[in-house]
Amino acid sequence: MKFSVFQVSRKGGREKNEDRMGYCYTSGSALFMLADGMGGHPEGEVAAQLAIQSIAALFQKEAKPELADVQGFVNNAVRSAHRHILRYAMDHAMLDAPRTTIVLAVVQNGAMVWTHCGDSRLYLLRRGELLTRTRDHSLLEQDLLKPVAGRPDAPQNRNVLFTCLGSPTKPVFAVTGPVSLQQGDRVMLCSDGLWSSLPEHTIVSDLLLKPVDVAVPDLVEKALRQAGTHSDNVTCLVLEWETPDTFESTRGTITTDSILDGVFASTVEAVWPDSALDDLDDEAIERSIAEINEAIRRSAQKKA
Repeated sequence: MKFSVFQVSRKGGREKNEDRMGYCYTSGSALFMLADGMGGHPEGEVAAQLAIQSIAALFQKEAKPELADVQGFVNNAVRSAHRHILRYAMDHAMLDAPRTTIVLAVVQNGAMVWTHCGDSRLYLLRRGELLTRTRDHSLLEQDLLKPVAGRPDAPQNRNVLFTCLGSPTKPVFAVTGPVSLQQGDRVMLCSDGLWSSLPEHTIVSDLLLKPVDVAVPDLVEKALRQAGTHSDNVTCLVLEWETPDTFESTRGTITTDSILDGVFASTVEAVWPDSALDDLDDEAIERSIAEINEAIRRSAQKKA
């Protein structure tokens, strides 16, 4: 595999950066991911970090050097990240669990599989146009898919999501692919701090016309300037796919041809210390969620 990758994350006008991103690869498989910790809930940055770390740890465990079942891995990765966040909340006796979005893509055998939960996005560009992008799990995006006559009179708040990782309900997500990659394909993962501040045509134009290592920082800076002092965290990761017969070494290019089997490279600390979590099944998680909800109910009754 040969690809160029560039990533930037900025705090913007917020007190702290709750976005997390990273990528991992072996000689036969590569994983790219981004998480945006959600405001309005405690420790969003912890949820994002837990999601990224747990998915990287699962990838390190299963990519030997390829994943036996890419779609199955992506499905399990999202559910594993969700369980890690809930376990963290339970271990710390939190009445409200940390929450985060997630978007991730796996490239293997020249094809890409991806998924997302929440409103962090994936864009796939090919031959001068936007081929596809993920659709946000928000009430606003849900309404836009309805016929005009069926849409509510008042516009929905784009920040209201109906699913995420760490919520009391199971995450809603769909696995897409595999889609074969072609020479020059560009894939962008980004948080809503970027796409909500810039028109889609600006995002697409910059990604198509500029080198990856120029387009990414330029888009981030444009988003920060457009949003001003109240800018959200802005995080962006872009990869450009290169086929072997057209490969030319450029800044940020990674080739896995020389990586030995068993070697794992990562920008994320993939070691997870709590191996006991692997034994926590969905029924145990649901019982614990019920206990948390009961504690919240009792706490509300006391305040009343």
